[in-house]
Amino acid sequence: MPEARTWQFRWWRNAPREQRRTVRFVAASAVTGLVVATGAVAAAGPWDSGQRKAERARAAAVPATGGERHAGPRHPLAAPVLAPLGGQPGAPGGKSGRAAAPAPTRDGLTGTLKPLLEDGGLGPDRSASVVDVATGEQLYGADQDTAYTPASTVKLATAAAALSALGPDHRIDTTVVTGKDGIVLVGGGDPTLTARQGTADASLRTLADATARALKARGTTRTKLTYDTSRYSGPAQHVIGPNENIAPMSALMIDEGRQDDSDRGPAERSADPAADAAGEFASLLRERGVGIDGDPSGGSAPAKAERLAVVSSPPLSALVERALTNSDNDIAEALARQTALASGQPASFEGAAKAVTDRLTKLGLPMSGARIADGSGLDRADQVSAALLSQLLARAADPNHPELRPVLTGLPVAGFSGTLRARYADEAGRGLVRAKTGTLTGVNSLAGTAVDADGRLLAFAFLTSGTGDPDGAQRALDRLATAVAGCGCGCR
Repeated sequence: MPEARTWQFRWWRNAPREQRRTVRFVAASAVTGLVVATGAVAAAGPWDSGQRKAERARAAAVPATGGERHAGPRHPLAAPVLAPLGGQPGAPGGKSGRAAAPAPTRDGLTGTLKPLLEDGGLGPDRSASVVDVATGEQLYGADQDTAYTPASTVKLATAAAALSALGPDHRIDTTVVTGKDGIVLVGGGDPTLTARQGTADASLRTLADATARALKARGTTRTKLTYDTSRYSGPAQHVIGPNENIAPMSALMIDEGRQDDSDRGPAERSADPAADAAGEFASLLRERGVGIDGDPSGGSAPAKAERLAVVSSPPLSALVERALTNSDNDIAEALARQTALASGQPASFEGAAKAVTDRLTKLGLPMSGARIADGSGLDRADQVSAALLSQLLARAADPNHPELRPVLTGLPVAGFSGTLRARYADEAGRGLVRAKTGTLTGVNSLAGTAVDADGRLLAFAFLTSGTGDPDGAQRALDRLATAVAGCGCGCR
């Protein structure tokens, strides 16, 4: 090594000036390229660019369970997330070139999927639908038009309805306004409002800062606090009753009513999220030098109250991605109620169900036999068909419906993120399948997209009920999705 360094020094000292400049340029270019490439890889990771950076980091750090039953975390080597989609925009052969790659044939897909659909791990009721995203054509179906209990895959319907009604940029406000004898904390239905330290779009601490400044600017250092939850109506408790998978529905809550420091998955929940949120807000105001007379009480804001402070949720696109990636029941129910408010329906379970159903119908989806009972899929009264889910996913990729794109970008990535992080460790579909899971006792479902071996993007939905072995059912569903990803020349 010393000899090599000596030779290099002599060569550099004796090299012509122009040759030295060339070497410097090449070296600088290489370093610059390495920095840019490293930054790009770090930013992208195994996620689509549509996924928010904060959600990427959080989803990668903690295995998510949502309101479902999932296996423990495993950490497989990374495979590609998305293969080429078979053509560039504007290429011939279909919408924006998406049909440039050849599609599997019906006979080929039937020969591949039918034996897997007969797996003993699946329940007696099973259905399947595979759709070519480029054309919307169904390539494979098995009892695809019969409605079954979808469990959490109904969140896809909730998300599509909310995006259709409000658009991906919509934000939910939590405000403080003047009241008759003090101030009023008005809940807008933002499920991401948090009282925890750290940065967040909707921080109760930020709201307290702004409120204290506004009051002191008026010369007020003591006031009464009322809280308003009137934006929501109907029963607060989900039909499943008090449950660690979902808090009572309220237009005002912090940290989804969680009684621990978790931000996803099952947790003990507050029995009265609004009162707890108002109590925490009162404490934050006191810390900022504003005295609060007595305990906060429920009430209503005056019709033309003056706004003192406001914080807003992340955009709806981010809420949809978080709800789908982590199977977040509280966010899903909030999305359903926001859909109801945008549609002129009461923000209740019943009003939200009607609003979501109406929006799906307007999107031209096959609604025969469908019944939307809630936004999260925890209600077994939910009934949707595999055809509805697969067509919905295809519609989300349609260039004519860009507002629906977060339905796709929010799907967990097989083996990498959300509720699929701990699955597909030994499956070829790892990184190529993106899908929403659904799990209730005796019910298992999977609906998403896969890029096949030829680069064709396919949407699929598999529903099964009556399962006795949830792990066996999940493995069988994963094999079906992997088979879709593996289709290509062998499926024609």
